Amino acid sequence: MSKLLLTFYGDDFTGSTDALEQLTLAGIRTALFIEPPTATLLARFQNLQAVGVAGMTRSMSPSAMEKVLRPAFKQLRALGARHVHYKVCSTFDSSPQVGSIGRVIDVAMEIFRAPFVPLLVAAPALGRYTIFGNHYARYGIGSAGQIHRLDRHPSVSKHAVTPMQEADLARHLARQTRKKIALFDILQVGLPAKEARAALKRLLVGKPDVILFDAVNAEHLAQIGGLMDNFATAKQPLFSVGSSGVEMALGSLWAKKNQSSQITAASTKQILVGSGSCSPVTSGQIEWALKHGFAEVPLNIKSLISNRSQELERATQTAGKFLKAGRSVIVHTTRSGSDKRVARQLKNNTARILGMALGEVLRGALEHSPVQRLCIAGGDTSSFAARALGIEAVEMIARLTPGAPLCRAFAPDSPVDGREVVFKGGQVGTENYFEIVKRGKNL
Repeated sequence: MSKLLLTFYGDDFTGSTDALEQLTLAGIRTALFIEPPTATLLARFQNLQAVGVAGMTRSMSPSAMEKVLRPAFKQLRALGARHVHYKVCSTFDSSPQVGSIGRVIDVAMEIFRAPFVPLLVAAPALGRYTIFGNHYARYGIGSAGQIHRLDRHPSVSKHAVTPMQEADLARHLARQTRKKIALFDILQVGLPAKEARAALKRLLVGKPDVILFDAVNAEHLAQIGGLMDNFATAKQPLFSVGSSGVEMALGSLWAKKNQSSQITAASTKQILVGSGSCSPVTSGQIEWALKHGFAEVPLNIKSLISNRSQELERATQTAGKFLKAGRSVIVHTTRSGSDKRVARQLKNNTARILGMALGEVLRGALEHSPVQRLCIAGGDTSSFAARALGIEAVEMIARLTPGAPLCRAFAPDSPVDGREVVFKGGQVGTENYFEIVKRGKNL
């Protein structure tokens, strides 16, 4: 009988490490893999209770997504966990053409035969809230940030590839699937446990395919976790879609039986950063870092297109020289925020081209450098960068900033093997984020 409580498939690498963090903090030993793990690879990680796969589907077309997800879901189901989760960004970035969450649900419902698909996008710890079906997100992580409705968010509403122009999550999802969507609203979530179970039972009478859950705090997540778990068995696993709120919800149940061991990250003299993020938040973080001693190596997009090998060699050598001089280095693709011109130049293969380029430059720079800590910024590009770095799996070793834990990389035959790595989404972190990664703690 499987000892796994949950398996998950993340639509990008940064979001996958967010889920990894929530499970680890709940005391659930979790490993995150690049591909659905083989039995041989799993055997290298003892006593796992959860397994994740960091995918790349956020940047794929629906047909490409289906080709990848159909076998992946079958492999995850075969591992025998009671819950299988498709992890999406907490800002629900998607469209009918790119990263279609609707297509995910269509495929999953053919494989998993549970009564409904729970949809939980809220992640209060990250400043993400769903109220009467409408989604809100903080601009930046931290109490000083302002909460915006998704379609009015300064960054998310202007994303270069999947701008979110609809805050009503059911309406947004309805453009991607014909499945019937129902709402379990904030008033129902706030009911006593017995009444909430009865309310959900009544809602299921209408036979919805998907049930969207409101949530604005940890208590709501705990309630939802209990409701979800009632429908999960090893023989009939419950398939869910959502942010790391799903791991927070279920982790609140399992944490009672497990103790989380939080290791404090040590300070390090220098770090190497690769950023493919187009978020103004990350742009501000790069600007702050450069004013405080970090060196930058901008990738020239035109040169990357016209003479890729020459541009990568230039960037790798430049980064290596800075590292040898003892500087922390940021290799980046843009500092101008959401740049649609870049997407046009790269013919909408932005994530793959930039992510692979960043990964190759970082890998080359590390060949002759003792630097032990890396940071990859940018949700869309992170999965490609991780693959170019040769990473096969990661485990969390310490908490830094919510949603972006410090991990240990398992990367055989790569200079990254055994080194520390942080994957962060574009919206994650305060202005001095890269200094926090370097010091291993908030300043």
